[in-house]
Amino acid sequence: MKVLRFYAPEDVRLEDRPEPECGPNEVKLRVRNCSTCGTDVKIFHNGHQNLSPPRTIGHEIAGEVVEVGADVSSTYNQEWSVGDRVQVIAAVPCGECYECRKGWMAVCENQTSVGYQYEGGFAEYMIVPSQVLKVDGLNRVPDNVGFDEASAAEPLACAINAQEQLGIEEGDVVVVFGAGPIGCMHIRVARGVHKVGAVYLVDVNADRLKMSADVAKPDAVIDGSKEDVVARVMELTGGRGADVIITATAAKVAQEQAIAMAARNGRISFFGGLPKTDPVIACDSNVVHYRQLHIHGANGSAPEHNKRALQYISTGQVPVKDLITHHIPLSDVLSAFDLVRSGEAIKVTVEP
Repeated sequence: MKVLRFYAPEDVRLEDRPEPECGPNEVKLRVRNCSTCGTDVKIFHNGHQNLSPPRTIGHEIAGEVVEVGADVSSTYNQEWSVGDRVQVIAAVPCGECYECRKGWMAVCENQTSVGYQYEGGFAEYMIVPSQVLKVDGLNRVPDNVGFDEASAAEPLACAINAQEQLGIEEGDVVVVFGAGPIGCMHIRVARGVHKVGAVYLVDVNADRLKMSADVAKPDAVIDGSKEDVVARVMELTGGRGADVIITATAAKVAQEQAIAMAARNGRISFFGGLPKTDPVIACDSNVVHYRQLHIHGANGSAPEHNKRALQYISTGQVPVKDLITHHIPLSDVLSAFDLVRSGEAIKVTVEP
């Protein structure tokens, strides 16, 4: 079968490997879609501290069950059958640490990940490891949801996790930094789930901003390369500032601007992590203090968020189909990375 294997930064190869064998506590899938994200591009160029090469990468996965291990039913009390349509979590909690027992699986101290410690989804076939089944991380795809849409459930789950921390109220004014697929998903979760008021989208790439705005339809767009972002948000909000700001981009300036534009009792999500070589921002702590701001980190998702993501896609609360602008065959998978890197696409999915 064809797989995309990471050996070292800039050394990622499409190659032939034997089909994997299914163990007694595992499930084997025929991968139908594995979508791409900015993290995949970072891995391509820089690797990742948690990725042990050589490794088949890809972590936004949907597929079809082709084999069920003999002990899966008795061990995990889960019934799977050949032909079942499924989605796989990417972040895999241990289910046993203090955080997991508290219900904080998104910040499990022993978290492992598909495509990092386990073989990923840029492959024709893959094994769902026992640890995924242990934490109920293999999810049935609703009948009205396509495999491509189901593969987008993983990043959507991350957006759901971030927003549920923010205490968003109906009618809140929201600013989203980053006109990528996750920024579009944040807009749709904010509207479809939380019923917010005006939503403003910020980016420094005019073409990308227009492409995403045409689909996600924010109430206004702000080109950070041409406008004073904070001043423009203040103008749009009558000087009050934004109630909720989500920085879905790895930019220090976005985090600093988020603090400056926040309304009193504003809530900020630092959704996009910063480069490890330069992670420190300037923060006027008096602004945080006197405006009584709430700053939240957001790291991945828990298995439950993936289930909710599939539900939101199925009900139409959070559509994702039109965010998938490119379908690429596995044989041309490296071109998918080029599309993500260039910003010419919103969401790119690979189809083995």
